[in-house]
Amino acid sequence: MQVIGSGPFKEGDRVQLTDSKGKMYSFYLSKGGQWHSHKGWINHDSIIGVSEGTTLLSSSETQYQVMRPLLNDYLLSMPRGATIIYPKDSAVIVGYADIFPGAKVLEAGAGSGGLSISLLRAIGPSGQLTSYEARDEFLENAKGNVKNYFGDLPTTWKLIHGRVEEASFNGEFDRVIFDMLAPWDCLESAFQALVPGGVLCCYVATTTQLSKTAEAIKARGDFSEPESFETLLRSWHHEGLAVRPMHSMNAHTGFLLFTRKLAEGNAPIRRKRRPSKSASDLVDEA
Repeated sequence: MQVIGSGPFKEGDRVQLTDSKGKMYSFYLSKGGQWHSHKGWINHDSIIGVSEGTTLLSSSETQYQVMRPLLNDYLLSMPRGATIIYPKDSAVIVGYADIFPGAKVLEAGAGSGGLSISLLRAIGPSGQLTSYEARDEFLENAKGNVKNYFGDLPTTWKLIHGRVEEASFNGEFDRVIFDMLAPWDCLESAFQALVPGGVLCCYVATTTQLSKTAEAIKARGDFSEPESFETLLRSWHHEGLAVRPMHSMNAHTGFLLFTRKLAEGNAPIRRKRRPSKSASDLVDEA
């Protein structure tokens, strides 16, 4: 597996050129190669050996800053089959599901491979990611994107063509991540796959899916009280004293639901919540 790191550029590294308008161009370095655009060309040999952040000139004297692309840049530019889980959500999944180095993670489905890449980075060389994908075209796209990012298919990744609900498990996974239309149909698979205390994360797009998933988890009685939220990301403009939020933002993409497997024979402790006041209560108080 290719190491995604730092230091001077070498042959085979993926680089990203950024011009004065913020437009990015990404490619792999090869000795004797050339990168071409409508603003001239740059020899790969002039990039090999320099440090990130170096400013280079094309044959037409256009300035470009050279960096290694960040994970965010790669995920948003890679070929898509299924809609990707955006970096703002995959980062939250890695954090809130507590994906740790050495973790054994079960994922369904793989989609375009964006979340798979984030999970593989988080589990490190001692972890194991098992991804299920039922659709042929999504499986091949995910495989291509993961291979393109790491330079080869990681040995820590097992991609299976099939449905997770048709597989059998024996409590071998620390974490389970579901990105599918009907995660409520696969809760038994998640329960059988997880160790006690293991985290189940479900990513769904609509409130209907969220409600149905949460109620199905509560009805089982062998997972902790589910918690859910969405992630909103707003960029800001800053130019001197002119500091204001951008006119557009990355708003709703999906809902994230988290719950944990309980020890066998134990029921969840239901949260005590103060009932909200009805309209009649407010009138009486007035």
